[in-house]
Amino acid sequence: MINDSPERAVVLCIGGHDPSGGAGIMADAETIAAHGGFAVSAISALTDQDTCGVRAIHAQPAEQLEAQCRTLIADSAPRAIKVGLLGSSRAVRVISTLADEHPELPLVLDPVLASGTGQRVADAAVLNQLRHNLIARSTLVTPNLPEARTLTDLQDPARCAERLLGSGARWVLVTGTHDTTEHVTNRLYGRSGARHQWDWPRLPGEYHGSGCTLASAIAVRLARGESMVEAVAAAQEYTWNALDQAFRTGRCQLTPNRFYAQSHP
Repeated sequence: MINDSPERAVVLCIGGHDPSGGAGIMADAETIAAHGGFAVSAISALTDQDTCGVRAIHAQPAEQLEAQCRTLIADSAPRAIKVGLLGSSRAVRVISTLADEHPELPLVLDPVLASGTGQRVADAAVLNQLRHNLIARSTLVTPNLPEARTLTDLQDPARCAERLLGSGARWVLVTGTHDTTEHVTNRLYGRSGARHQWDWPRLPGEYHGSGCTLASAIAVRLARGESMVEAVAAAQEYTWNALDQAFRTGRCQLTPNRFYAQSHP
């Protein structure tokens, strides 16, 4: 899992800042570092949250977000883009424009519509821009099942994925973390008709930042040149282990141990 190569794959992470450190940009940076990559970041929103939930979201000016992204792309030459919480419809339009300008960069979209404890974090305008702009420009979209249903107004995971692929996404990974089944079933769908499924033992805890961890792990692996199926498979294993060895940093949800491998040489 750890890559000791002197050439570090740079990933541009665009998302919200979670002051608790469990999710958002800090989660992205930890995950990418654990894979031997390096994260550069543009903050789309500041949040008032902890391990128990989100109280407020403060979207950052879209022109500031755009300027920072352009600076980082010019200076650091990232090999992939990972997008999380965006906070405003204008921010979604900014990222859509950047994606058009840099089609060579894989774009992994984690469509954050609600916090891990269920608070809604995307309004109707953001949802509309995701549906009609950013999904079409995404290499991979990684919704959990409730997010997939919200994005498509459908219920069945396969039908949700078909609609997202029809909207322009090249790949869709629908995760089963919010089901009540014994196993977590994650399903990967490709525009070419490819279908892959993985089943993972459901862990007993509740975790803060699991979606950020998975999407960032995929992004850094794509930045290193792995195929989509390889990246998704390995990122799931990494995320499951990080959750299995999670620890408590607050009163509510557990924080993934993204550097678990350092404790087990």
